[in-house]
Amino acid sequence: MASHLVVRACPPFRVPVSSGDPLDPASAAATAAAASLLESDARSLLDGPELDRARAMTARTREDFLAGRLAQRRFAAGLLGVPASALTAWYSCPRCGTGTQISHGRPGYLIGGAAAPLLLSLSRAAGWTLLAGIVDPDPALRLGIDVEDPARTDFEGFDAVVLTPAERAHLAALTGTQLLRARARLWARKEAWLKMTGTGLQTAPDTVDVFDDAPDDVLEGDVNGRAGLRDLPPAEAGLPAYLVAAVAVAVYP
Repeated sequence: MASHLVVRACPPFRVPVSSGDPLDPASAAATAAAASLLESDARSLLDGPELDRARAMTARTREDFLAGRLAQRRFAAGLLGVPASALTAWYSCPRCGTGTQISHGRPGYLIGGAAAPLLLSLSRAAGWTLLAGIVDPDPALRLGIDVEDPARTDFEGFDAVVLTPAERAHLAALTGTQLLRARARLWARKEAWLKMTGTGLQTAPDTVDVFDDAPDDVLEGDVNGRAGLRDLPPAEAGLPAYLVAAVAVAVYP
């Protein structure tokens, strides 16, 4: 098992339909079969706290959550070379602590009661799940990944909450889709960085400057002097071109 970054994108959980009519019997049958299979897989592979969290969600959100957690578990199992059923979810939250009863925060797994030698990070946007993993990492290495849909940044107040004064100044001349894409790019970088540091949104995003006046839309080198933070090109991430993504991998105290 090599100690290098592996990134995988999983498309949205969607039910194939035979026609555009939602009342079509064949479509209804396909929907029921796919939903039943998802629920069956979740009951077989996911742990109690994950299933408890899913029960409180609306149907579409629940489907995306379960599909994402299943994808993450299978991704981890593949990297570790073990059956997905051999893993026990083991999350770490800076507020709630670490353990098998926590279903949010930094993801991890136990194998036979011991921590799996694996760094993981997961992000979801527009139904897509983006996964990153490193097997046998250096003990001080940290990882964070994020994917964003530019359309989700189109609301009043985004800049005031998310961007630093310098970032707002740089984006002031942009409008339309160019503005939304630039917002999403900065937000993805911030999320990836804050996941990597482990503080998440306990750190105010408007205090984290990730603007870099690079000539290219996608910056593949270190962003704004933050070692290990870079944009993920669509081809590398396996995502559709309209989404933007970033990853942070660095030794962090």
